Amino acid sequence: QVQLVESGGGLVQPGGSLRLSCAASGIIFRIYHMGWYRQGPGKQRELVASITTGGTTNYADSVKGRFTISRDNAKNTVYLQMNSLKPEDTAVYYCNADRTGKSLNYWGQGTQVAVSS
Repeated sequence: QVQLVESGGGLVQPGGSLRLSCAASGIIFRIYHMGWYRQGPGKQRELVASITTGGTTNYADSVKGRFTISRDNAKNTVYLQMNSLKPEDTAVYYCNADRTGKSLNYWGQGTQVAVSS
């Protein structure tokens, strides 16, 4: 059974930082591209950051220079370090595992991030 379990969300003031974690089980983690998505109130789910099996990263323009995605294949975990948070970063953040070409794609249950003073 595949499980992606996010943690690390919470309430933070503007300018603050949070570190999200996503622990994967039931998959061979190192062969999956990993991503963080978010869905804000009344908005569509959007890609925040992704990291390939080889470590290549990609970021949404809105988070470049503030967020950093990383992975630890030994721990089957992907991280999202979020700095200089803004109110518009408020959303439910979801972890995604994708094995392109194999039609294998999995989602976590999401973790809430709220940025407010």
